[in-house]
Amino acid sequence: MNEKLFEGKVRAIYEASDDSLLIVTTDRISAYDVIMPTLIPEKGVILNSLSEFWFSLTESTVKNHLITSDIDLYPGDFKGDADLRGRSMLVKKLKMLPFECIVRGYISGSAWESYQKNGTVCDMPVRAGMKESDKFDEPIFTPSTKAAEGHDINVSYDYMANELGTELASKVRDKTIEVYSLCAEYAAKRGIIIADTKLEFGLDENGELVLGDEVLTPDSSRFWPAAEYESGRSQSSYDKQFLRDWLTANGHRGVSPAPELPAEVVAATRAKYVEAYEMITGRKFDK
Repeated sequence: MNEKLFEGKVRAIYEASDDSLLIVTTDRISAYDVIMPTLIPEKGVILNSLSEFWFSLTESTVKNHLITSDIDLYPGDFKGDADLRGRSMLVKKLKMLPFECIVRGYISGSAWESYQKNGTVCDMPVRAGMKESDKFDEPIFTPSTKAAEGHDINVSYDYMANELGTELASKVRDKTIEVYSLCAEYAAKRGIIIADTKLEFGLDENGELVLGDEVLTPDSSRFWPAAEYESGRSQSSYDKQFLRDWLTANGHRGVSPAPELPAEVVAATRAKYVEAYEMITGRKFDK
């Protein structure tokens, strides 16, 4: 294979050509910032396929970096590599912006913790009297920096505007909310609430804003089953919840190295990813 440029918790990025990269999504899973030693079978295929689906749905709203996921069209050593089938995509090189673009439609997670402490979300005032998992009056944009190590740091929109310039920051914020709103409306018709998500953008050679990385997967978003939604409590979700619950219950939360996962935890976690894929796309998952 060509030179590996980056190895993340889940994805690896390779140099493919002068103007393209290959992103490979593995079956690894992490929780509480620790990579598990046990793989979740076909998780990488599910995540890759979901990103492809959302790229297609949103391409009329904003350009994206996907060139192709057909392995027979890949350049060089990557061409026809069966190990890459279904879990990779050839993408355009971009000048990536140094911010995670987070949009929240519902108050949950760190946003709920912040609100309980001081009535704000990422230092933004929101209406009084909200309960856990309540829907915001309008989706809110709460960017963060990209940390090379450790946790990302929440920053204000003004900070981002100072770094990127007012015009570009405004475009990033508006496109983030526009993509979220479109996809949240789509998912709601299929029985899923998208509580929040994070997006990443870059600039192409013409300075145009382009959507990159992954899009609206269970790893980057909170997906809730709409049929079980109830304000005032935490929600069940289509993500790593089962894994996190098992780690916490067994005293392994944040412990490194993590233990091997029992077969039932692997199966239950995989089932959640498959269910989310099938509900959103309307397709049967076929590995």
